[in-house]
Amino acid sequence: MDLPDINASLNGLATVLLIVGFVLIKRKLETAHKWTMICCFAVSTLFLVCYLIYHCRVYFDEDSFFKEFDKSHPPWLRYTYFTILISHIILAMYVPIGALITIYHGLKDHRPKHLKWAKRTFPIWLYVSVTGVVIYWMLYQMS
Repeated sequence: MDLPDINASLNGLATVLLIVGFVLIKRKLETAHKWTMICCFAVSTLFLVCYLIYHCRVYFDEDSFFKEFDKSHPPWLRYTYFTILISHIILAMYVPIGALITIYHGLKDHRPKHLKWAKRTFPIWLYVSVTGVVIYWMLYQMS
């Protein structure tokens, strides 16, 4: 299994954990929610480490190359891919900071601040996790 496969798997797992965490808090299972979200953050952190290792390896290894979206796909699909990719990259910059702040307020039991941050962070984090898998699929499986 190569790092892109691992990264997609970690993004998929983060997506599942985010949804489970959301369901748990809606059911008022706060302890289970807390541990699920901490696990989700750990999975996302592991993803980031693997992602950086992959890109450092590709950048410094002359025999490696960045995978490009296949130019033989129709233009509408290429535009779709790049739209998803650009929005994913921009929103992914928010996730580590937003998640850390949200988790901090949750662990400190600052409920109003935690809820305020969670309402913003959850949909962005979920979007980034889902689109990470979509990007992988479009880049590595559609070719």
